[in-house]
Amino acid sequence: MASEAVYNSTTTADPSSRQNRCFNIPNNNLDLVRFCLKVLEVLLSFVAFVLEESVNSCTSCSALYFFEFVSCTAFLFTLLLLILLSTPLHMKVGINCWPKLDFVYSVLIFLLLIIASIAFAANNNGTGLENATVGFGFIASFTFLADVLVFYRARGFPFSENPRDPPVGSTEPAQESEKLNANGTNGTN
Repeated sequence: MASEAVYNSTTTADPSSRQNRCFNIPNNNLDLVRFCLKVLEVLLSFVAFVLEESVNSCTSCSALYFFEFVSCTAFLFTLLLLILLSTPLHMKVGINCWPKLDFVYSVLIFLLLIIASIAFAANNNGTGLENATVGFGFIASFTFLADVLVFYRARGFPFSENPRDPPVGSTEPAQESEKLNANGTNGTN
């Protein structure tokens, strides 16, 4: 009787080697391109938030406060989503619909950030700091749009009946459809 360790190296990836790594990229939920886009989303929304916090005075503060709320939300929740999807933590949360959640979140943040950027662009004093804030808001919002488009192109619409399979670079081991039985045959007599 052969030991199971002999077949593990040729049939499936050793899960212990993947569990020891902090970041698990690529995986079924996040490939390398979308990982880079998510990092860029975090950085750009953080810069937009910091620039917005530097604005000293405003004529119509409601647009400024809305931009503050959206850019801070985009930064914090995208950072959380990035950490969850790029580490093994996403398996411990108890959510099974990560592609749907990621898609809806990215679309929603894109829409909110573009609306907040337009509103703040229309209602500011026109200083260089405010224009830079608006610029980073637009750049961040288009990064979220690029993330949605890359997701759709790679995986299709997540709410359809037959979404596309995860990218080929996925590292999750495939499940065997038929297990070997104890006497060494594959289930046939």
